[in-house]
Amino acid sequence: MRAVGGIIEGIEFIESPNFNHRPEPVMINLIVIHAISLPPQNYDTKLITDFFLNRLAPGQDPYLKNICHLKVSSHFLITREGDLIQLVPLHKRAWHAGISQFEDQENCNDFSIGIELEGCDEEAFTPNQYTKLSELIKFLKTEYDIPLDRVVGHSDIAPDRKTDPGPHFNWNLLKSLI
Repeated sequence: MRAVGGIIEGIEFIESPNFNHRPEPVMINLIVIHAISLPPQNYDTKLITDFFLNRLAPGQDPYLKNICHLKVSSHFLITREGDLIQLVPLHKRAWHAGISQFEDQENCNDFSIGIELEGCDEEAFTPNQYTKLSELIKFLKTEYDIPLDRVVGHSDIAPDRKTDPGPHFNWNLLKSLI
């Protein structure tokens, strides 16, 4: 992998409008793993990308109606098949963490990279997702000198609000692949 201008070459890039500049000076030193499915337990990559692009058409689904007004994003999305999609350049602040804190540092969006896995708390992630996630984390660890203990779940930085990537996420497998 190689990034030029904050965008990894050779993967799909769909630019989300939901980002802004990181505060200066800032050191990117945290990777946050998330899980997303829209509606919950439904795997439709287009709904997720539409959500990050502010194009989500809720139709009759009450869950989608409830979230379609939100402005959120992530740097990356890894599909169930293991496809990697980038949505925000690495040097920009994606809006993935919300109210968050890690080691007494608040506003994790300022200094983190967000990775969404297409999935949910109730089901296991796919082998292809772990393979692609480990490749991406290896690249990011090298690019930004991020130690493995600073690869965390959304639940680690917002424990009162979030549970993802959830109990079925295999941290030991991920660490063995990195």
